[in-house]
Amino acid sequence: MNKRSTRRLFFYLIGIIVMTFGIALTIHSQLGTSPFDALLVGLYRTFGLTIGSWEIVVGFSMILFNAIAEKKRPEYLALLTALLTGFFIDIWVFSTESYFTPETWGLQMTCLLMGLFFAGLGIAINLQADFAPNPFDRTMLVVKNLTGLNVSISRSLISVVLVIIAFFFNGPIGLGTLIITLFSGVVIHFFMHYVSLFDDALTKKSNKEASRVHSM
Repeated sequence: MNKRSTRRLFFYLIGIIVMTFGIALTIHSQLGTSPFDALLVGLYRTFGLTIGSWEIVVGFSMILFNAIAEKKRPEYLALLTALLTGFFIDIWVFSTESYFTPETWGLQMTCLLMGLFFAGLGIAINLQADFAPNPFDRTMLVVKNLTGLNVSISRSLISVVLVIIAFFFNGPIGLGTLIITLFSGVVIHFFMHYVSLFDDALTKKSNKEASRVHSM
């Protein structure tokens, strides 16, 4: 594995770890989570298991849907993303529960905004890795191709469906859901610029080191 591939894998793993930490904070905020996470929590409340386990189940279901809709073989790397995301969601939810139990509205909002910050940063890092597809993002593209709608409308359509389903399973839908839906894209876009600059800097440094070695 060359340095570029190693860095992509590093970005991929760090992105998932940071993103799931942010997801855990939004869950602890008790103000509402993203539509997708609201469904996971709702399924956990209704049927048991863990939130991370439902991430894997729902992610796998999306992978199968995508494969059937596109008449292609399932993307196994997407399953890896679902497995790792589910694993780290459970790790963070359980390990931070005693530290992030906000009892006032101000603390809840702080916890939510911190979650939005870290989730956005993690997604930006993960996107920079371009290593393995996210089942939700792939489903968004499938819906786009099937309906002819643009990416934004396709994502909004999926989010509405997820909120409706989460509602029936008593998922945490609230002010936080609205804030995350409206501003997560802005936060991700903001961090993508700086993550890209950091990656470019690492690439230039690596190229300089390689040129120095070859010149010796």
